[in-house]
Amino acid sequence: MHKVWAVIRREFREKVRTRAFIIGTILIPTFMTLLIVGQVVLSQRDTGLRHIIVVDAAGGEFGSRLEAALRDVKLGSGDRGRTKYRVERIKAEGRMEPVKDSLVRLVGTSKDSLSKLDGFLVVTEAALDSGRVEYYGSNVSSLTEMGALQSTLRPVVLTERLVREGVSPAMVQKASAEVSLETSKITQGKLTGESGESSFFLAYAMTFMMYFALLFYGIQVMSSVIEEKSSRIMEVLASSISPFQLMLGKVLGVGSVGLFQLSIWAAAGLYITANVAPILALFKLSGDSATGVSIPSVSLPLLGVFLLFFVLGFFLYASMYAAVGAMCSTQQDATQTQQPVTIGIVVGLMCMFPLLNDPSSTLARVLSLIPFVAPFATPIRYSVAPLPWPELLLSIVTTVLGVLAITWLASRIYRVGILAYGKKPTLRELARWVRTA
Repeated sequence: MHKVWAVIRREFREKVRTRAFIIGTILIPTFMTLLIVGQVVLSQRDTGLRHIIVVDAAGGEFGSRLEAALRDVKLGSGDRGRTKYRVERIKAEGRMEPVKDSLVRLVGTSKDSLSKLDGFLVVTEAALDSGRVEYYGSNVSSLTEMGALQSTLRPVVLTERLVREGVSPAMVQKASAEVSLETSKITQGKLTGESGESSFFLAYAMTFMMYFALLFYGIQVMSSVIEEKSSRIMEVLASSISPFQLMLGKVLGVGSVGLFQLSIWAAAGLYITANVAPILALFKLSGDSATGVSIPSVSLPLLGVFLLFFVLGFFLYASMYAAVGAMCSTQQDATQTQQPVTIGIVVGLMCMFPLLNDPSSTLARVLSLIPFVAPFATPIRYSVAPLPWPELLLSIVTTVLGVLAITWLASRIYRVGILAYGKKPTLRELARWVRTA
């Protein structure tokens, strides 16, 4: 056992002392902090006054209602917010093409912010019937701006249609008042204070951390094996330690580095989410500024589940990466051979969205029992709602059994492959390695 410990200690020291590890360990918590601050800053950002012309070619009060609705849109919250749009309305009769052409030449051409035209809306009777209002502007690539325009247009179109059917305008305004859906998460019969957005962000962040860690550290195991194999150091090591002990030491050593780094990130995440107000104060932002910003909280049980499945997932995939490294003599060969292993990690990442849509579905339960996907599926489901203990234990047991089976298979390939040079083995040769190792 002391030989395995020597390999673990060597791998851990070499990886922890690298600049990449130090920079990565510092970078992620810094990114999390800047992400929270950035959300607050962007939520308060003043996009400036937009100059829009309404080309009114419709009958009735459609054009004037749209003009009034755009004037009422505010930059800030409440009645004290400044007007978002500076609106002009021009009446158009006859052919629309000359009017459009002249306005197109004006959009975005002026350097003066006060006279600059950002875009124009074309309002016609046909647009009222079809619900398709044309907008021409320099900022059409902004999803936020186009969403604000569309949300302003929708009630105006509805109001005009109902008024023409004889409904009172006051009744229409009252009935079409804006409705916002405010979500609150319930876990085990208690309100958690989290919104749906924060729950999604937490699962999203956890999944990508798992994806990055399994892929990055798994490839490190593979690269370490190839490096020692190509430099013939492997032959010296194989004479003093068994191949299985060597592979186990490498997997445990690199895995402990990943677990150490994830633990630092998790501790930083717990601290950041629990001290949002002091962090915002450092950037001269008040704690009230975080209102409406999605800031997820990480519980200790969820953290434990995440770290446990990271360990299981890393054993699973690192063993396969070690076998790939033993099969190949060059990094170029390994890049091609590792693709099936990498695809398994990518599939786990792609399962995030169906799991978030319905974490209690039959598909979600099945994915939690598949060892290649369970390291992603179970933490995601647990982040939405804690799983029943029998279901959680069954997921752990099946994943452990999968890890043992894959480790056994990989160790037999590793035992022969570390001393095999030349071209990559075929599937028939791999099967022979497994039988004779």
